[in-house]
Amino acid sequence: MQAHSEKRVFGLDLMRAMAIVLVVFSHVSWIVPNAQGVIPDLMGIAGVLGVEIFFVLSGFLIGRIIYRLYTSDNFNFKSLSYFWVRRWFRTLPNYYLALIINIGISVYLGLALPDRLWTYFLFLQNLTTEMPSFFVESWSLSIEEFAYIIGPLLLYFTLFIKTKLSKSKQFLCVTFLIILIFILTKWLYAINDDVKTMHHWNSHLKAVVIYRIDAIYYGVFAAYISMVKPKFWKQSKYIAMGLSVLSLGVINIAVPLQYIFIETHSTFWNLWYLPLNSIAILLALPMLSELKKAPKLISRPITFISLTSYAIYVLHYSIILQLMKYNLPTDNLPKFDILIYILTYLSLTLICAYFVYRLFERPLTNLRDTSKLKTYFN
Repeated sequence: MQAHSEKRVFGLDLMRAMAIVLVVFSHVSWIVPNAQGVIPDLMGIAGVLGVEIFFVLSGFLIGRIIYRLYTSDNFNFKSLSYFWVRRWFRTLPNYYLALIINIGISVYLGLALPDRLWTYFLFLQNLTTEMPSFFVESWSLSIEEFAYIIGPLLLYFTLFIKTKLSKSKQFLCVTFLIILIFILTKWLYAINDDVKTMHHWNSHLKAVVIYRIDAIYYGVFAAYISMVKPKFWKQSKYIAMGLSVLSLGVINIAVPLQYIFIETHSTFWNLWYLPLNSIAILLALPMLSELKKAPKLISRPITFISLTSYAIYVLHYSIILQLMKYNLPTDNLPKFDILIYILTYLSLTLICAYFVYRLFERPLTNLRDTSKLKTYFN
């Protein structure tokens, strides 16, 4: 792990660690489903923000890679294919491992498998509609996989268009085009959907691919600014961070306190809530991307959580927590036992994630850097 952490940016590791902590924190609510008050409400917000942070951060990281690739002299379909292969070595192994384990758990528990189980193998389970209540974490992974394909493919098509625009400007235009298209799909959803409840919004808009690709591309836009305007990027970090914190507070705390809910303000929730969160998260990137190091006492646990975050994400809820809830329901447990239950759940999640990362995820990810693979694509 040490070799990996030497080249890492602490601020981005912190961002990733915060994201997974927020997601796991939100799912603790399943352990205490009848809890009421401020904390359960914050749990719901935490889950949304955690995934949105993942989206923007992912867009920022792949955006920098794609920008360098696209503006280089050797951008072609072969180099683009190598980009995809590298992403798939990073994302597919854990996904398919978790999918197979989820299938095994459903069989073991006697639960019905989805009618269209095959769609999960192609990331189509939530392409245009609500996905089944099976391997529920996978909705965000489908969005990311399609985002990795759509943007680079559109950039490749620009090679066949005669224009006086520089490659840098073409990259920006494609990024804005994708953001605009998927704001438009949300607008179409807003004017055609009559059901105005948070549960429906959560499953039919927030978690559906055709409405969410733009979430990744706010991060891609941030990558563009960091590459093209590095001086502005660094100089604006304090103001941008202040605006980020203020915006997130207004959107996720002040708005609900003003009783701006989907039942009465559906246009705001359907069209603007998610993009505004993405922009607010984007504004934190100048500060965090420039935060290179931290004291080892702080950086080591943050780096550990960051490195294992993907494994934590695919394991924590539909695998670990589902098995725990099946074998030991929490409905009638006293408060102290609930606390022990939560600590056990978190400990098991970290331990299992570490072993998956160390023994499965990292070895398979490292295969993308083998000389044989590099030779084939060069």
